[in-house]
This record gives sequence, structure tokens and C-alpha cells, in this order.
Amino acid sequence: MSGSLWMPPGSRPETLPVIPSRRAAPGWARPDPLDELSARLDDFTAAAVHPDEIAALLESDGLSDDQIRERYGVKNSFALAEELYERTERRYPEPEGPPHDPWRAGLLGCLLRGLLFALPGLGYVLGAPLLAGPRDAFGLPAATLPLLAGALVGWTWNQGLAHRAYSWLGLGDRPAARRCLLLGAPVGALLGALAALAVAGAHPGAVAFAAGQSVYLGAATALLVMGRERALLAALLPMSAGAVLALVRPVPDEARLTLLLGSLMVVTLLGLREVAPRKGRWAALNLRLPPRERDKPRRTRSRDTATGPRLSASLPYALFGLATGVLVLYAALGDALSGEGTVALTLSMGPAEWLLYRFRSGTLTGLRSTGTARAFRRATVRTAAWCLAAYLAALLALALATSALWPGAPQITGVRLAGLLLLGVVLWTGLLLQSFGAVLGTTAICCTAALAQTLALLTHTGNPHWTGPIVHGTAALAQVTLVCVLLGRATAHR
Repeated sequence: MSGSLWMPPGSRPETLPVIPSRRAAPGWARPDPLDELSARLDDFTAAAVHPDEIAALLESDGLSDDQIRERYGVKNSFALAEELYERTERRYPEPEGPPHDPWRAGLLGCLLRGLLFALPGLGYVLGAPLLAGPRDAFGLPAATLPLLAGALVGWTWNQGLAHRAYSWLGLGDRPAARRCLLLGAPVGALLGALAALAVAGAHPGAVAFAAGQSVYLGAATALLVMGRERALLAALLPMSAGAVLALVRPVPDEARLTLLLGSLMVVTLLGLREVAPRKGRWAALNLRLPPRERDKPRRTRSRDTATGPRLSASLPYALFGLATGVLVLYAALGDALSGEGTVALTLSMGPAEWLLYRFRSGTLTGLRSTGTARAFRRATVRTAAWCLAAYLAALLALALATSALWPGAPQITGVRLAGLLLLGVVLWTGLLLQSFGAVLGTTAICCTAALAQTLALLTHTGNPHWTGPIVHGTAALAQVTLVCVLLGRATAHR
């Protein structure tokens, strides 16, 4: 074997000898039973992800181990399944038709919700005579502090209340969600009115307006949670039309007050009708509290512990509402934003919600199309970058449009625009993390940012023109990093 292979005369040294082809089986020979079985089960074995699937199919066909040893010459069904699995190339069939996407949402509905968030701001146009007066001790316009105090308390309370009501809806207990809103909304309205009264001073008009604002926030929360956006829009249209008219021509104070109280009354009655118990013809007007333990699911009333959502689970969402509300109000009162920027941020919540759905849909596609954890992480980062860029483009367009239409709006500078966009990044990434249940991280970041800006304001640290963009940029960087780390794992998308 140490010598060279024998080569036929005339062949070159680099030419390999001819290997004889395999002889065909004689016509009288029977085909291999294992080949026949492999061909018969080809579609199933090609799609199997483990030999045990094939073994289960063989056993369901009634093949015993004795029959398998006699026909195929292997020990048992598991040995036969492994043989078939090795013989067949993997071919995973694609699903018939387009795959189901549970995160597909219409853009129009999301834009409607964004409009609903912005329309109540027109109430301040109609209520301007009630809020008129000299500037306060901080140099702010009259009634600013009562309105801000009531708004912050309302945002905080109703954010937690909405989470608890949605938790009941997620458990399939719609009556419990109604009872939660029926009890929680009036408490939030009372707390908002008391907060406004505590800082109002001698300004009864501001207290009355802040109380109406708190009542509206509670009723609107109930309608939005229960999916009654169209009813809320219809209730706000007369007030919105009157506010637009007041911008172009004088409107009597009596008409302003009538429009404000009329819209508030309609929204309150609609909210009460939506959450009232469904018993009797006049159930919408029945204000009796439900019996004790009625806030538990039916199957757990006789038990000592309830299986419903814990109250403490809603606390991070309430703190998130407080922190983001503080950041937005600081931006509106400071130099980073003015009124038109706040309106642009509010209107952008519609596209923001739609892009959250697009992100969930894109990551679902990434789960189907990628085969490794690294490839899925790259797909997730690309989807998040695209959605965030689309949101910032929508926010920029809204800011430029509102600045052009806003009466007496100052010129947009680079610092103001940077503060707006960075604050938008904080809000959108915070909502994204919140939608995946990572509320503790984003709440900690937003609360830290709000506290840092508060301390900078109280201690007069740094340039006030740059404090907002620096705080927003730091929080945005932290939350973008958190998005890439947490949402890049496939287990986060279960």
C-alpha cells in the first residue's frame, strides 16, 4: 500500500482511476421496506423537529416492536424513528396564507385617541375669563398653580386606575373593571380638586375650573378604558367648535360657561352610564356602592385570598404618570418648549400608539424569520430604530405645523427643538417598555429625571436653557439602552 496506484497506459499521473458505478438491483429483488416507509412518511418526517414525533406517529399506526423488528430489522419504534429522521432532509412547511398578526391596528383609531388627548386643551381657551388675574408670587400667570396641581394629581391617579381596570379586563372580568372605575374615578376627582384648593389662594374661579378638570379626567379615563372613544369625541365636539370660534371672534362669557359645563356634564353622564351596574332600567343612575367583596372574581368570593390584581402592581404605573407629567410641565413652563410644543407632544401620542403596535408586529415577524438569538436581536434593534425615527419625524412635523399656526409663537431654535425631540424619545421608549411589562426600569429612569430637573430648578444649578435637554437626553439614552438590552431577548416577546 506504500506504492502508487496502478495507472493504465497513456493516463496522466493526476488522473484518478475510474470508479465503477453501483450495479442496479436485479428485477426480481424486493425494494427495501425502510425506503418505502421513508418515502411514504416523507412530508411528515421532513417537518419533524425531533425523532420522538415520528415515533409517536408510528405507534399511533399500530406498529408494535415485534412487527418493526420483523419488517425493518431495527430494535423498536424509537430506533426506527431515528433512522427515518436521519434519512430525511429537514423541510419545514410555510403556513398557508398570510400569518396571523394579533398586533395589527388601524392608524385612524390611534390618531383619534391622540386627538382626544389634545381636544380638552381647547377648554382652556373657553375658560380664559375664569382664569384671568394678576401673576402669582412665582411670576406665573394666574391660576397656573391650581391647574398644574390638579392635573398632576389626576394624571398620577388615573394612570394607576387605568392599569388596574385594564388588569381586570385582562382577566376577563368586565364587571370588576366597571366597579373599579366607578369607585376610583370619583376619588381621583376629589383628590385633584383638593390639591388645586391647597395651592389656589384667593382664586375661586381657578379652583372651580380645576375641579371640573379633575372630574373630566376621571370620566374620560373610564370611557377610554371601556373603549368608548367615539362617544367621548362626540361629547367634546361642541366645546371644541366653540373654542375655535373664540379664537377668531369674541364669545360671550355666558356662552363659554355653557359650553364648558355642557360638555363636562355629557362626558360625566356617559362615563357613569358606562361603569354603572347593569341591573334595572335606571341602573345608570344607581349610585349605591357594591357590597363588600364584590371586587373579587366570582370563583374566589368564598376564599380568604383574592386572585385579582394586586393594588401595589398599579403603583409603578401611577409613578410613571407622575414623572412624565412633571417632565412635560417643566418643559412647557421653561424655555425648552412653549404651548405649541406641548400641543405637538399631545397630538403625537396617536402616532406613538400606532408605532407601538408596529413594533410588536415587526418583532413577531422577526421571531418567524430569524434562526439565532443574535439575528433576532439585530432585527429587534432595526425595528425599534425605524419606529422611533418615524415617531420623531411625526413629532417634528407636528411641532413645525403648530408653531406656524400658533398665534405669537416664538421662533423655534435648535435647543428648543432638541429638547422637544429628546423628550419625545423619553415618552415613546417609556411607553414601549411599559407595554412589555418593564415598568419598573422606565419608572425609575423617569422619576430620577424629574427629580433631577426639580433639584436643578430649586437650586438654580446650570443654565436653565440647557437643563431640560441635558436631563431629557440622559434619560433618553438610558431608556434606549434598556430597550436594546431587555427587548432584544426573544423571551421578552412571549
